[in-house]
Amino acid sequence: MKRRQFLNTSITAAAAISLPTSQALAAAIAAMTVVAGDVNAVTGNGTQILLEKAAIQELSNSLRGRLLLSGYEGYDTARRVLNPTIDRHPALIIQPAGAADIMSAVRFAGERNMLLAVKCGGHSFSGKSTCEGGMQIDLSSFRNARVDVDTQTAYIAGGSLLAGLDQEAMAQGLVTTAGTVSHTGVGGLTLGGGFGRLARRFGLALDNVTGVDIVTADGRLLHADANEHPDLYWGVRGGGGNFGVVTSFEFKLHPMQRTVIGGDVVFPLKDLPGVLKLYADYAPVAPDDLYLDFVVASELGTEDGVCVLHACYSGPAEEADKILAPIYKAGTPIVDGIKAIDYVTIQQAWDNTDPRTTASYLKSGFVDEIPDQLVSTIIQNYKTFNERGTTMFFQHSGGAIGRVPTDATAFAHRKSVANMFAVVEWPLAESRDSHVNYIKQYWEQFEPFTDGWYTNEVADHSSKTVNSNYQGNYERLLKVKNQYDPTNLFRLNANVKPTV
Repeated sequence: MKRRQFLNTSITAAAAISLPTSQALAAAIAAMTVVAGDVNAVTGNGTQILLEKAAIQELSNSLRGRLLLSGYEGYDTARRVLNPTIDRHPALIIQPAGAADIMSAVRFAGERNMLLAVKCGGHSFSGKSTCEGGMQIDLSSFRNARVDVDTQTAYIAGGSLLAGLDQEAMAQGLVTTAGTVSHTGVGGLTLGGGFGRLARRFGLALDNVTGVDIVTADGRLLHADANEHPDLYWGVRGGGGNFGVVTSFEFKLHPMQRTVIGGDVVFPLKDLPGVLKLYADYAPVAPDDLYLDFVVASELGTEDGVCVLHACYSGPAEEADKILAPIYKAGTPIVDGIKAIDYVTIQQAWDNTDPRTTASYLKSGFVDEIPDQLVSTIIQNYKTFNERGTTMFFQHSGGAIGRVPTDATAFAHRKSVANMFAVVEWPLAESRDSHVNYIKQYWEQFEPFTDGWYTNEVADHSSKTVNSNYQGNYERLLKVKNQYDPTNLFRLNANVKPTV
């Protein structure tokens, strides 16, 4: 521990003996945010700037939450995201205790044109929720979920994880679409789209947003809904983090029984042709109550592979056997994990599936159909390797998602029946180049079947590609960007670059 930090901690501990708990906590926080000197930083355009000690200290003193600098306790945890290959070091990290702290942080960054990242759950595949040399607003200390049963509405703080939304709503017999991994951030998932096990029944997460509170680039806290700032309300539902930091979401909830029928049916790799053909035929026409994913995967270090159909059926229990029966005709299962299960429990079933000790890279795209040619291309070209893991994955779409007009929200990909992924995994100690090149080349044979891609998975796409991916909604998004973020403060996303 550095001498200055040791002395500050000791003084705080001594003072805490005579202070009430809340005052002791405040004193401890104040000691942790003493600024020792000027700090080097970068602007959004990469220009080097110097943040003066006095200005940083003034910002820190204005916060109820914490300001962290390199070397401070909690800094290394906050800067990290779930992709272990991302290793970036923000100049400042703000952990807000409320909307006022976020307003102060955004104003500070905006006045200096700082590179700005916003972290909720840290699931950003490309690491856009952290940054090198800029400011990171880490919302991990800004979580709360409240349900109003009478209005069937959930009020969710901007840094909350999906688990909080699921648990609080389901305790009241209510649900809304909330992803497939419970430690995902509500903000990141929802602003880009929000697929999940109930999306075919109730629409995307963003289709269920009835209002947001958002701090825009000028540091104002605005409420946006169908009546107040309707252009901003339209833009945040599919425009990602382009317009500000959402401090609160309002979600429409739906009554649903707590028990669903679901789980994984695992097949040997030799059954790939039958399993994939069943998925291609059944997924596009399945009832809205059925969510069905397809996976073919091999683990790193082995050439063995399996096929998986993951199901979640939330309709009438007496119809489950009939609706799930086609799954068992796809091949000869080696594991049948489908059973009656608590909805919150199945929402946590994939919490450990994202790699944490290995490196990975993915390519993805929406498919509006799964034709025989795509099926045969996957079957003929899927290979397993000892030196890398390879996964092909389809996430179910369609149903209620596709019945929303394309221009009703900024999310344009309403025609899709699934989101198709190709993922490569390799040891962290190895160079990424050969593995990334492999999956990019592998993906080239599947890309002609796609129609755009999910903005939450933006990685190294060009600006032209990003703009075209918003399809017919791009021009309207550009107008919203020009109005609410004309300097492009919020650029670490599927970025709509302003023209003003």
